[in-house]
Amino acid sequence: MKNGVAIIGAGHGGSQLAVALRQEGYEGPIALFSGETEVPYHKPPLSKTFLKTPDAKPQLLRAESVYVDNRVELRFGQRVQSIDSAGRELTLQDGSTASFDRLVLATGAKPRRLAVQGVDGDGVHYLRSADDARALRSALPSAQSVVVIGGGFIGLEAAASLAMMGKQVAVVEAADRLLARAVAPQISSFLADYHRSLGVRLLLGSAIEHLERDGARLRAVVTKAGERLDADLVIVGIGADADFDLARQAGCTIDNGVAVGPDMQSSVPNIYAIGDCVSYAHWLSGRSERLESVQNATDQARHAARSIMGRAAPYREVPWFWSDQGAVKLQMAGLSFGADRFIANGTPDQNSFSVYHFRGPKLVAVHSVNRPADHMLGRKLLATGMHVSEALIVAGAPAIKAALASHEAERQSLPAAAS
Repeated sequence: MKNGVAIIGAGHGGSQLAVALRQEGYEGPIALFSGETEVPYHKPPLSKTFLKTPDAKPQLLRAESVYVDNRVELRFGQRVQSIDSAGRELTLQDGSTASFDRLVLATGAKPRRLAVQGVDGDGVHYLRSADDARALRSALPSAQSVVVIGGGFIGLEAAASLAMMGKQVAVVEAADRLLARAVAPQISSFLADYHRSLGVRLLLGSAIEHLERDGARLRAVVTKAGERLDADLVIVGIGADADFDLARQAGCTIDNGVAVGPDMQSSVPNIYAIGDCVSYAHWLSGRSERLESVQNATDQARHAARSIMGRAAPYREVPWFWSDQGAVKLQMAGLSFGADRFIANGTPDQNSFSVYHFRGPKLVAVHSVNRPADHMLGRKLLATGMHVSEALIVAGAPAIKAALASHEAERQSLPAAAS
């Protein structure tokens, strides 16, 4: 193809797609566009090790030489302003244009903004990019009292990191438990106890009224209940919204994200989308989902590369996620929404356990705390769709492994038996 593939967004998905296209045998031009000037880097460490190490640099996803070797044109520091989908042309912020045959939107998500009095000004930080993390890290030496608004993954990861740095940390969460939409009550309770053990103060079921300032200087966060929390610095982590502005402008159908089919193609011919900005019918949940995870972005990138090369197939990866909070590694497999039964296995008092989530008789997710072997088993169970009983879970990992091996052997024997 003369004008090749243009990729907008150089996060985990965009970077993976550029390389995956070459691995799949694509020979045409590839251009990777990003408003950032950084070579693509890992996002998860920004809320953890990057904050704690004054001279740390972003961890590159790949050396710049990899893009050079794979003949990927890097167009960094050039934000795409508009898309002419009919003419297959991009207009960049400096007024220049770039043509494409296929376009892939990997625009990710943007942090949801807090809308209360006093939020505008110094001392308020969001954490999505390397520049955000640098600004936060630079502000930390002069801050002792930190209020984290939002008890989600980014907020809790940052809270644990800062508490372990000796900061006085409070987390304000609107829900009545941490990570209420993402994890089982047992894990919410465990994480609450763990953060309190680090000295983090938790205000659950609490909302923000305003931020108090003395002139330009941030002084405190005031809740709707009237509680005043001293604050030299505020981190806002109240969720993220899909960045689909360009997709909408290009005419793509939007449904809580850029709606794509099983081949990652949008409603507009020759425009694909991957990663955090995408919504799609998920085989595991039976409904439209928009997932924010490194795994989903990179797997969809590989899938889109195959689709562009004419090797489309249903997208059936098991979703998985992780969160490192101090000494706690939380690993999640599957989609836990609508779970109505939870079976725990392990020793929570020793920071090592798993919770199996069921919706009716069906296993829909496995969440593990410091149990990587359980996490890997959970991913395999979900991929096979094997029926899992409570007795099997209680019996433990060896019994689950044996049952899984038997199930797999039986599945593999079916075609031979049928013939």
